Amino acid sequence: MTALLDVFEAALTLPRAQRADLAHQLVVSIDEHFDPPQVVEAEWNTEILRRLAAIDSGETVPLSADEAREQLER
Repeated sequence: MTALLDVFEAALTLPRAQRADLAHQLVVSIDEHFDPPQVVEAEWNTEILRRLAAIDSGETVPLSADEAREQLER
């Protein structure tokens, strides 16, 4: 456990961006199914286009932030 604490303390001395990169690399090393950022971005772009098409066609009616909050509170 001492080695883990040593690594953790050393990591805390890194600049924020490097700590974020390290955290990302650790997560990727654990989750074999972790998608690279390009894949995630492409999937989000597809989803955004699908949602915009649903709004444009009238299939989906967007809510205001107030309406959404009200629905969540029910």
